[in-house]
This record gives sequence, structure tokens and C-alpha cells, in this order.
Amino acid sequence: MTKETSFSVVIPCYNYAHYLKGCVESVLSQGVKVQVIIIDDCSTDETPAVGTSLANDARVTFIRHGINQGHIKTYNEGLALATEDYTALISADDLLTPGALKRAQAVLDDHPEVGMVYGHAPYFQSNDKLPQARTGKPRVDIWDGRDWIAQRCKSATSCISSPEVIVRTSLQRQLGGYREDLPHAGDLEMWLRFAAHSSIAYLAEVDQAYYRRHVASMQSTQFNSKIADLRQRRAAFEAVFQVHGHKISDMEELRQMALRALAKEALWLACWSYDRRRVHHICVDDLQAFAEETYPSAHALGEYWGLQWRRRLGTRWPPILQPIMPSGYIHWVKHKMLWRRHRLRGV
Repeated sequence: MTKETSFSVVIPCYNYAHYLKGCVESVLSQGVKVQVIIIDDCSTDETPAVGTSLANDARVTFIRHGINQGHIKTYNEGLALATEDYTALISADDLLTPGALKRAQAVLDDHPEVGMVYGHAPYFQSNDKLPQARTGKPRVDIWDGRDWIAQRCKSATSCISSPEVIVRTSLQRQLGGYREDLPHAGDLEMWLRFAAHSSIAYLAEVDQAYYRRHVASMQSTQFNSKIADLRQRRAAFEAVFQVHGHKISDMEELRQMALRALAKEALWLACWSYDRRRVHHICVDDLQAFAEETYPSAHALGEYWGLQWRRRLGTRWPPILQPIMPSGYIHWVKHKMLWRRHRLRGV
């Protein structure tokens, strides 16, 4: 008789006591064999009491730090404790959708070449107003790892929120944990790392997790600087190509593609700051400098010349002329196409 595969689900928690119970319940109700590891990173709220109560269930382990370790060390501690076949890491303020682990289990069981499975993750704010999750039979798209990396290099962005990811624990142990020098883009680097060593599966037409948006999230507090975000994403791509490039065919071509995309994004942000009268809120000089140091041919990009034109016009005229400028519409159409592709194909 074939052994039933099982899951380790790591739930880092810092001052999310009011979310923790719902997160854990969404995991325990999946209908699979599961090991839940809650790690409280020295919370100052009621997390110890909630976590201790949840640990009355034999499937749940609760660990509390005496000193705050930060999210990267907490993540890596949890990953090191994962002992089951497949692993997920879910922030205490997020939720799994019904059947998410079973859907991932079916793919990982049937496709040993797949190291990571993910799906769509609708955003939400309140548990009382959860969007209706799609939980039927998914269409399974399996990507060659190199091709998946190429899709990421085209936009130099992540297509994953995080709680919707399940990985093969054996490969996670082989590849190691999150990099401490990438506190914001460590997840992007991790997914690229998996793609360098395995195939990637996307579960289409279903929702795998709920990703909470709120003012206390790290995305809204620690990592909301545009230039910091660009630098972290550049560092993530560079780290993967430097360490794992030998596993990626046409590595230098993909690297240049990613750097070009980052430069174009930085220059467009600078253009946008003129179009929206945000020049005093966004440092245009820093964005241009980032583009030039990232991609030596930045001066040949259309966004570069668009920025120079706006500089000559000054801060008054670009917002007035913006409705008749094609660049804004082109950017909007590309953004919509990218979102639609992400929704349909996960990349």
C-alpha cells in the first residue's frame, strides 16, 4: 500500500494573535495529514495564549522566541523543522482555501519532476468579507523551470504573493532557506531558485490561498519604498544567476532581460511622477541613476527619452499633456495584459 504523503505548514507570527486561529483552522481543515509549526517571534500581544491553546491539537506545535529574531530567521527556523513530504509557509494573517493542499498534493504525487506548486491568491481585508474561492478541479500547467524563469525576467517581478506556494521538502532542504540579505525579495529569489532546479506547476482556474492586505503588513510598512523594492528585486535576480546560473540555459541572455525590465520600470516610475505631480514625493534622480547602473544601454530605452522630455517641460505641463500622450496608454494596456496573463497562466 502506498504511503499517504503529508504536509508541514510553517506559520510565523508576530503580533497577529487576532488572525492566528483562523489561519491555523484553514490549514487543519484541509483533509490531509498535516504538521503545523507556529513560531511566535516574541509577539507583544495575545499570541502566546492563542498559540498555546491551538497546540492542544496534537497536529500543532507552538514555539515562542524570547527575543525577536526577525522574519527571515523565523522563516528559516520553521523550514528547518519541517519533516513531512511537502512544505508550505503561510503568514499568520493569511488563509488557505478549502482543498488547497489536496490539489497541490495530487500534482506533487504524480509529477516527481515538479518542485513547487502554486495557484491564484485573491486579496482580502476582512474575514467577514472573504471573496468566494474557486475550489473545483484545476487545470494543471507544468512549466520547465528555465521557461518559468524567462517569464519572470520579462517583467522582473514576482507573480506570487506567498501563501499559495507548496514545495517539495526534500528539494527545500537541498536548496536551503531564505537569504538574510534579501529581506524584501527573498521570496522571489526562492521561487527562482526552485525553478533553476525543478519544474514548476501552476494550478489554474482555482484559488489556493487568501492574501490579506492591511496597514500593518510588511508590504505596507517596512518595504514600501519604490527604489528599495527595485534594488531588492535586482539583488534577487543577480543572486540566482550568480549562484545557480550553471543550472539555467542562456543565463546571460535572461539576466540582461531582467536588468532591462528593471531599468524600464525605474524610468517609467520617474515619468509617472511627472505625469501625476509626484516629483516631490519620488526621487527622479535616484530612479534614473538606478536605471543607468542596472542596464548600461538605458539611454536607448523609450522610457529614458520620455523622462528627458518631461524634464525639459518641467512639472507643470506633463499632467496637462498626459491625456494626449500615447506612452501612458501603452503602459496601461501592457499592465492590463500582464495582469490577465497572470490570472490565466500564473506567470
